[in-house]
Amino acid sequence: MSLSVWYTVPMIIDFEGEIFYWRGPAPFLFVAIPEEPSRDLKAISASVTYGWGVIPVHVRIGKTEWKTSLFPKEGRYLVPIRMSVQKSEKLGVGDNVNIHLEVN
Repeated sequence: MSLSVWYTVPMIIDFEGEIFYWRGPAPFLFVAIPEEPSRDLKAISASVTYGWGVIPVHVRIGKTEWKTSLFPKEGRYLVPIRMSVQKSEKLGVGDNVNIHLEVN
């Protein structure tokens, strides 16, 4: 049974990743979601996207929580790291972060 058929509750993904710079959509700093959870997200994307392949999520890094949208890129999804999050958690390019995200 495919994941998109039985997806009815929030999907929770916890992972660690490195912050990198990409001159894509602002805010320019992102963390790539690992391949396996990215495949799971792709499987449910038709059920949760609001267009252009982006997926709305709730994210937490450290004590900071926010809502954003994941961007698809080269078979994976990217978590944009807002400037306010960068400042509050003292984050920059090359930092490794633990990310908790929920797809509703």
